[in-house]
Amino acid sequence: MEALKPMILYPAIDLKDGQCVRLRQGDMAQATVFNTSPAAQAKSFQESGFEWLHCVDLNGAFAGASANGEAVKAILAALTIPVQLGGGIRTLAHVEAWLEAGIRRVILGTVAVRDPELVKQAAKAHPGRVAVGIDARDGFVSVEGWAETSSLKAIDLAKRFEDAGVAAIIFTDIARDGMMGGANVEATAELAGAVTIPVIASGGVNGVQDVKKIAAARPAIAGAVIGRALYDGRIDPAEALAVAET
Repeated sequence: MEALKPMILYPAIDLKDGQCVRLRQGDMAQATVFNTSPAAQAKSFQESGFEWLHCVDLNGAFAGASANGEAVKAILAALTIPVQLGGGIRTLAHVEAWLEAGIRRVILGTVAVRDPELVKQAAKAHPGRVAVGIDARDGFVSVEGWAETSSLKAIDLAKRFEDAGVAAIIFTDIARDGMMGGANVEATAELAGAVTIPVIASGGVNGVQDVKKIAAARPAIAGAVIGRALYDGRIDPAEALAVAET
């Protein structure tokens, strides 16, 4: 029997007005600033042993274009580990500019709903470097920085990209995000079971127990994004990474 691959943990840096923040359920009015230097925060995560960084340009997600470019570039300059970036990446030009700037993997969310062919084109042109971000509320996809909920089911959206060469799907349960109520492992595993694309869980990871639940869902769930629990000290990086590697 083939051994399970280690699960990849992605510490999250959400950027708002050049600062490292965490939101509650995607509400920009409920932002807590955790670090005024995103680059320093990113370096701290790298020094803790994480092998990837998950980064979101929150202003960009609402504006439809990158808005925290300087902060992202400072993060890239501070790190040697790869970075995946989402938020406001809506065109092929946006994709290519960020890949050329050093982002390892771009995350396409709103445009995956609005223009799935663009996502397929980008994935074909840049193998392994394009991921789809699916943010759902009660199973339905939200777009425009979570400001709008569509009539499209998360699983149906994921299936559109089967065989398109997408590197991963980052699935966020908005109701759990920033609320510390526990990850929605069941919904994430259901989505992962519907496609062959690797699925990364995001939203609500509250402690090492959540990391263990997600790890138990391998190989269906390939990784997890961790945000507020790292900043609050509810998750010890060394303990979480040890769970991910077993």
